[in-house]
Amino acid sequence: MTGTGPDGRIVLDDVEGHGTQAARPSPRRRPDQAEQLRGTRRIIAERMTASWGAPHITYVEQVDVTELEGVRAAINHDLGPDVRRLTVLPFIARSVLLACAEHPKLNATYDATSGTLQIHGAVHLGIATQTDRGLVVPVVRDADRLSLLALTQEIRALADAARQGNADREQLTGSTITITSLGPLGGIMNTPLLNAPEVAVVGVNKIEIRPMWNGSSFVPRSVMNVSASFDHRIIDGWDAAVFVQRIRQLLETPALLTLGWMR
Repeated sequence: MTGTGPDGRIVLDDVEGHGTQAARPSPRRRPDQAEQLRGTRRIIAERMTASWGAPHITYVEQVDVTELEGVRAAINHDLGPDVRRLTVLPFIARSVLLACAEHPKLNATYDATSGTLQIHGAVHLGIATQTDRGLVVPVVRDADRLSLLALTQEIRALADAARQGNADREQLTGSTITITSLGPLGGIMNTPLLNAPEVAVVGVNKIEIRPMWNGSSFVPRSVMNVSASFDHRIIDGWDAAVFVQRIRQLLETPALLTLGWMR
């Protein structure tokens, strides 16, 4: 708008006159489209509908992973430049597995039709993985029996197979508890949906530098949030909090996670 007042100021006549000017043509819009859900996307929709049928409770806890990041960097340095970098996910998976050993009711599936809770002896760990076809959950069988190194290799192999579309039905079914992460897009927190019929899912948010009080001053620390959801028909808020707190303790004491690294 060009002002016609003193020194080019915009006056009332300019505003009123501007409203009578011919409107600019709107940008071309895409036509509406109807898309039938098929294949993986339809399965995802059905699974999410089933998950939403369970009353959820979500518990979020802040975790200081400064020491863990130091351990991870040291391991990556020793692995050498020709080996794929170790991410934080295997450490999180290890913490979940150890917490499940102490709280077996979290490693369970619930059949609402029969009212039966199946508490599983083995932990078949689901790792939610984003692919070009949508979100899938490859499963690490008997993950609780694997060393950290073996767990790292298995997660990597299954995620690669899922992204390439090579994972078979056996590799994509049968999980008893699931971890989901958006990596660097993980945000501050989220409210993950259960992978039905499981009773717990652990969501991982992004790591960022935050000022933390050490008793005398604020210091920069590497911190992330863990956002975990539970089937409130089975898991009470107290048990959910105790489970997540144990995960936090393990992640903040990485020596407990690296025991048996090579075995």
